[in-house]
Amino acid sequence: MANDFSSNFTRKLARVFLEKFDSERVLSKNVNTQLLEGKFAPDTGDIVDFKRPTDYKSVRTATGDITGTRMDIITGKASGIVQPYFTVVVDFNEADQAIKMDQLDQLLAPMATRIKTDLELDFAEFMLRNSGLLSGVVGTPVTIWDHVARAGAMMESSGVPKDNGWFYGMNPFTQTKLASNQRSLGAGGVAGGPIKTAHEKATITENFAGMDVMTATSLGSVVMPTAADLAGVLSANPLVTYLAHKDTMIQSLPVSGFTVSITIPKGSVVRITGRNRLNLSTRKLILDETGAPVVYTGVLTADAVIDGAGVGTLLVSGPAIFEANGGYNTVNSAPVSGDVVTILNASASTIQPNLFWHKQAFGIGSVPIKKLYSTDTLATTEDGLQFRVSKYAVGDANKQVVRFDFRPAYAVFNPFFSGQSFGFP
Repeated sequence: MANDFSSNFTRKLARVFLEKFDSERVLSKNVNTQLLEGKFAPDTGDIVDFKRPTDYKSVRTATGDITGTRMDIITGKASGIVQPYFTVVVDFNEADQAIKMDQLDQLLAPMATRIKTDLELDFAEFMLRNSGLLSGVVGTPVTIWDHVARAGAMMESSGVPKDNGWFYGMNPFTQTKLASNQRSLGAGGVAGGPIKTAHEKATITENFAGMDVMTATSLGSVVMPTAADLAGVLSANPLVTYLAHKDTMIQSLPVSGFTVSITIPKGSVVRITGRNRLNLSTRKLILDETGAPVVYTGVLTADAVIDGAGVGTLLVSGPAIFEANGGYNTVNSAPVSGDVVTILNASASTIQPNLFWHKQAFGIGSVPIKKLYSTDTLATTEDGLQFRVSKYAVGDANKQVVRFDFRPAYAVFNPFFSGQSFGFP
């Protein structure tokens, strides 16, 4: 009997599509990824929650009496926000012919690359506006390896654990500056060896300043409007407790005193003068190479509108937390009304920071997609990203088509495990 392709048609497509998609990934290879099976239901809406780890502060006493010093256990959650579908479509006849002629690679590789590219562009923007740390001087390009190493120093000084990989993603043109400093980095390989994945080709060096350093063409950027003044003050005392921020890790900063009406774009870096960063492991001040404390900065997660009176609200990723028990403090003193707040991004500029992060800073959850009334196959990468491949008829158009669908959810597990990286004078 002749072969019948109808029973395994979508499985053949799914196998090749998945292989091509996985081989093209770069940024999404280096964050927490998982299939969110069973975590969504009709009553969960478009959000799924991940539990945050708790933290504590030890108490030292002469007698061992800890009356009045015990800490409450506070459990926070990271919310994964479901994103719109990523979908590509191919004509059935074209797919059928590709199978019969053994040309699926040529047909599906561009489609897989397109979804991979759109996913990583979208996710890189998410990383940009949710990275809580800052290395270097905003707007200054990275031109030497010292600038890259500083990001690793910032992670270590901040108490970022070494239980998972650390990564650094840079604009491809940055490597042309770095190449003149160290020509051996990134060299190697065997002629005629196996074809490398996009991730392997993007990796410049492994374990430099504790990080795997790679190029990334999907990095996000911030476009600043023209403004004569990018500084104001806190107009009220912001909430500074862990309890207030444990679920979002986003802090609301009411500001006034800006002299212009302006929309400050998400991804911009915000500094609060006089409030300094703490190491999240030791809860001690972070000091730079000169012995000076590192000033607190955060990143706008959403566009901030400053009205004609110079008043607005900044929503900042990586909150400045300060409370008596100190178990979750991120700064050495609480921000208060009157503190100077400065937007560090330069006026009328386009800024594309490099990014550095711990593997558990962010997460991509793959949302299971319901099957259509069609021939469907679900295919999942080894790290949990799931696609649906569907063959179905479009009756009104009198044709058959094949579609590939992917629906992710993005989550910030810890904004203090990631940051924007620049050079310095």
